[in-house]
Amino acid sequence: MEPLSVPPGHMSAHQAATTLGISLGGIRQLVARGRLVRAGGTARQPYYATDDVLAILATRVAA
Repeated sequence: MEPLSVPPGHMSAHQAATTLGISLGGIRQLVARGRLVRAGGTARQPYYATDDVLAILATRVAA
């Protein structure tokens, strides 16, 4: 379930997963490995800083 409102400059977990081309499980793995940090939300509906997601995307594209 998507959060009702995500602050500007942030992405929901679903949006981040879509942007990175991975599943929600992949997002959880990035968080567990410390590569992505939650920027707020709740335990069930976290959101992430857009800049952090785009930085991960940039490293994947460059590789």
